Order: sequence, then structure tokens, then C-alpha cells
Amino acid sequence: MTKDKKRFISRDLSWLSFNGRVLQEAAKSHTPLLERLKFLAIYSSNLDEFYRVRIPVLMALKELKKQRVFQKNLIKKGILKQAKKTIDKQQSYFGQVLERHIIVALRTENVYLLYCEKIPDQLKQATQHYFFCNIAAYLTIIYPAKQPFFPKNNQLYLAITLTTNEQHELAILNIPSEIARFFSVLVDDKQYVIFIDDIIKDNLMHIFPHQNIQAYTFKVTRDAELDLEDEFTGDIAAEIEKQLNLREFGIATRFLYQPGIPENVRHELSELLQLTHANHMMGGHYHNLSDFFHFPITRAPLVYPKLAIYQPPITQHIFTSIIQRDILIHTPYQTYDTVLRFFNEAAISSETTAIYTTMYRVAPDSRIMHALITAAKNGKSVLVFVELKARFDEANNIKWAKMMEAAGVRIIYSTAKLKVHAKIALVSRQEAKGLAHFALLSTGNLNERTAQTYTDHTLLTADTRLTGELYQLFNYLKSNAFGKSYPAIPFDQLLVAQFNLLTAFTQLIDQEIQHAQQGLPAAITIKLNNLEEERLIDKLYEASQAGVTIKLIVRSICRLRPGVAGLSENIEVIRIVDRFLEHGRIFIFHNNGNNQIWLGSADWMERNIDRRIEVCFPLHDPALKQEIMEIVQLQLSDDVAAVRLDKNGQNIKIKTTKQIRSQWMIQELLYPKTST
Repeated sequence: MTKDKKRFISRDLSWLSFNGRVLQEAAKSHTPLLERLKFLAIYSSNLDEFYRVRIPVLMALKELKKQRVFQKNLIKKGILKQAKKTIDKQQSYFGQVLERHIIVALRTENVYLLYCEKIPDQLKQATQHYFFCNIAAYLTIIYPAKQPFFPKNNQLYLAITLTTNEQHELAILNIPSEIARFFSVLVDDKQYVIFIDDIIKDNLMHIFPHQNIQAYTFKVTRDAELDLEDEFTGDIAAEIEKQLNLREFGIATRFLYQPGIPENVRHELSELLQLTHANHMMGGHYHNLSDFFHFPITRAPLVYPKLAIYQPPITQHIFTSIIQRDILIHTPYQTYDTVLRFFNEAAISSETTAIYTTMYRVAPDSRIMHALITAAKNGKSVLVFVELKARFDEANNIKWAKMMEAAGVRIIYSTAKLKVHAKIALVSRQEAKGLAHFALLSTGNLNERTAQTYTDHTLLTADTRLTGELYQLFNYLKSNAFGKSYPAIPFDQLLVAQFNLLTAFTQLIDQEIQHAQQGLPAAITIKLNNLEEERLIDKLYEASQAGVTIKLIVRSICRLRPGVAGLSENIEVIRIVDRFLEHGRIFIFHNNGNNQIWLGSADWMERNIDRRIEVCFPLHDPALKQEIMEIVQLQLSDDVAAVRLDKNGQNIKIKTTKQIRSQWMIQELLYPKTST
């Protein structure tokens, strides 16, 4: 066994393990029924992204190994095969959860989701009316399907075989994505929910009269526009790029079809659609089940109860409040309005002179972006650094950048060498004592929509130790974006990737190692979305071997192997999947009883450490530090929504003894504490 196999779990298999954990949440009977459907939707959406983003790279790496282009062990043997095997198993479980449990349970609530069933006669008048009045306007018919046809990425289609006088022909018809996937109708006190796929199939005789018709659903998944420099460097990235562009791979990564499609029809489709080298996979009768996000029924108690969000009584200007004391906001448990006030008050205040911020993922109708436009119209100097490579959000970012630029906002776009993932903002104001800076530093995007479902932490501070360094960072971003040389910034408070972040985290781990060697208490607690960076994982292994107690909360990818004798027996890893998406990054170092705490945007992945601008920021206020410690302790004690990861990265159920569901208890912790 190679060193890599002993020390590091496959990134891709670890990610699939996380998606498997999402699927487990859909199976839990205590989760409200319609929320269970949403977890199925999350699983389906995640899997589509895996096929768009990771499968193309795995295919390319597999081919490179065949060609022996690189001797370096870029990918473990058989990972692509193992990934497909894992996906097949998960897909089978997906079907069981949906058909045997959720659909059955919905019927006890008089909600009838028709799944692989004929449309009952008593519904046909309504469904036919809906077909002609709503669906037909969006149908594109390819008939006869003889010329090459380019199916759109993840678009649903019907392959239709037509038989007349023993003559066989093939037609292709889209299942439109422009309208809702489900049609709902109330009949005899029963709420029926019907896939439009079935409504179309049931009315094909109106399109192809006097013919024997058979129809089968399929879709093609294509790779996303990959930023390979995020994953690999130098010649490796270039070689993978070549492989992705080879004709034998094309851009299709998956050809997904329903069970029962005749072999000759599948073969004809594969040839016609040029899918010979895509992964051919039999799925369920319905694809794109991420559409369960838009299931047409929403009613209590089938959904989570509305969250009691605390609204802080800010009776004065927010900047006056920040001067008095740092403000730490924990969304979604606490209102995001405080962040909106930060930008809104800056936009209209006569004392404001300048606003600087980064834009990574923002809401489609972002009130923050509107505030920046207003600020520019009000004569403020506004600078926004726009990240163009925010995967799948590029179009939204460009839209807002153009709108802001037209209003007078100075826009700086990311470049290949300068990608910014930090979630930061700075407001400059003329206060009574002179020019003052106010900083916003966050673990999450400046996005009021995702703030409702992502757990994040946002610090608002006037601490000159932090605001001064943030001001220097924005000056660097302005300068470096145009390729100018810039002197090194001696960051002391902020940990900034490509400057001091890797060195600082290494030193903080070394500090705990030294304490352990001296017989002092030594501990590290870290919460991340992804843990992949090999240098930092090796450093954690070193700390474990020195006797440092290490507790990790890793939501998604975790390449570290916990609990391996002689390597990581002092490391425990848990994963939490519940109502909200765990998104905040927290770093706690025991420091012989004087805890040092950082929050920030940086996961421990090579791209975040080496090829992005990330910012982690310290907490100085003792009360805020204690608040974070209490939140993290609840998460570490979770025995309901948490699972433990074993040395192979598999989800192991934690024995439930205290019934601690951390997201529920964090809500209880924060609400009364802040409402007194």
C-alpha cells in the first residue's frame, strides 16, 4: 500500500460519502415528509454536479495513467470504478426511500404523488386540459430523429418509438424546463401530484396520431466549464485540459436512461447523440429529481416549523453600535438584517466616504448590490472585486457587475492569477475623531437568500488592528489586479491565503504539539466544509502522534483518516447534516487554556490555501469567544444529526444517549441570550 493510500482518503469517494449522508437524512422518519423530499432533491442536485465537475477529471486522469503520461500517482487505481459502484448503490437506496417510504407516507396525508402509475381516468380531463393550455407551447419535436441532435445539459427528453405498418421510426421530444415539473389537482379530497413527464406521455397520441407509441425518458449530463488550476498545477492541468478536449471524450459525461428501454433504441440514441464514450447509466423512470425542491405542496406539519429569528433592538446608527462593541451574527439563527443595515446605512450616510467589498455569490435580487449602486449614486467611492469563476453563478455576477458599473461603481474583475473567495467589506467614514474604518468579515457569502439556510458567522468591528490590515488587503487587490508589483503585507491579525495563512496555521498546530510535549493540555478543534490539503493533514497527524487531542467537524470532503493506530488515534471526525447547511469555518487552538479562535472563508483545500485570496479573522471579545465555544461544543455533542467518520471515510451512526440535536439547541442558546 502506498503512502497516499495509507494517509489520505480519495477526495471523490469522500464526497460521495457526504452525499450518502444527505440521502440518509431523507430516510429518517422524524424528518418532516416534505423536507425528506428536499433532501432527495439535494442528493440529486449534488450528484448532477459530481458528474459535471468530477467525472470528467476522473475520466481524463484514467486515460493519462493508461498513457503513462505521468508517473505521479494522480489518482488511485479503480477510483472511477468505485465511484460508479457507490453511486449505483446510492441510487438504488434513493428509489427505496422514495417509493417504499415517502410516497406511502404522503398518502396518509391525502397527498398522492403518482410515481410509475397510469393517470387515473378521473384526472384525465384536467391533465389533458393542462397539456394543451400549458405544456404544448414549450414542446420541440424532432421527427424523424435521423440527423445528429445536441441535447442540452441535464435537459429531460423523451425517446419515442413509432410503429406504423411495421415501419419503425424514432422521435425525440423535450420535457420542458420552462414550466413547473409537477401538476397538482384536488379531486375527492385527495391532492394528486403528477409529473408533467407522464402528462406528456399520456397525450402523445395527439402529436403522433394513428401510430403505436412507446416513450422512454433520458437525459445527458455534460461537464461544467472547469477551472483546472483550482485542482491541479502546471503541466498536470495542461495535460488534463488536453484530455478533456479530445474528441473521444467530447463533453458528455453521463447518458442516463429509464429502465426498460430496448437495447436497440438505446444504441440508436447513443449513435445519434454521439454518446459512445459517455457513461451509460440506467436510472429511475424519472430524472432531475432535484425538482422536488419545487414540490407544489407546502403545509404544516409536513415542513419544518418556522424558525424563531431574533431581531436585535438596534435603536441607534449601526456604526455607533460597532464602535461600542464588536457584533457577531450567527445566521440563520439571528437576523441577516444587521448585515443589510451595515451596507444600507453606509449608502445613505453623509459621513461615509468609501465602501470596498468582494462579490462571490450574491442573491439574484441582492439588496446589498442595490445598496452599493445607491451609494455610488450618492457620491460615495465604491469598489467591488467581482469573482468571475464562482461556479454556476458566473452569469448572475456579470449581470450585477454591469449594473453597478453603469451606476458608477468601480468594478475589478478576477484574473487567472487573482481569484478571491474571501467574504469581506470595509466602510470608511468621517467620524468626529477623524477617518475611521468599519470591517465586515464573514464565513459566508454576502447573500441574504442563502443566509436563511446556511449556518455562518459574520463579524462587524471597528477594531483598528483588523480594519487597518483589511484596508491594506483591499489596496493590494486593487494594485495586483492590474499586474503591478506590491510590497509584502506584514499581516499580524488576519490570516490571508497566499500571504501568511498556511504558515500561521502550521505554527498554531506546532504550538499545541509543543504544549503536549511539555505535558501541558493541548487540543485543536476545527470546523470546515472540506479537509483535503495534504500538508495540513500531515501536520494534524503529527499533532495526534504528539498527544494533541483533535476534534474535527467536516461537512463534506474529508481526506484525513481518523482513528488509525500510530497515525491519528487522537483525531475524531464528525459530520453534521440537518435542516441547515453547515457552512461556517471555525479554528480553535487551546493555547494552554487561553483559547485562540479564528473564523473565516478558507477550507483546507490546496486551491484555497495556494491559489485564492482567503481571509480568516480572530475573535478578541471574550464574550464572543465564549459564544463560539458553546456553539461548537453543542455540535461536538450532537448524537442525532451527526455521524462519526471511520478510517475509510464511511458514515457511522453515533449511539443516541442524550438526544442532542445541535441546530435546535444552538437556536435555544442564541435566542434567549441575545433577547435579554
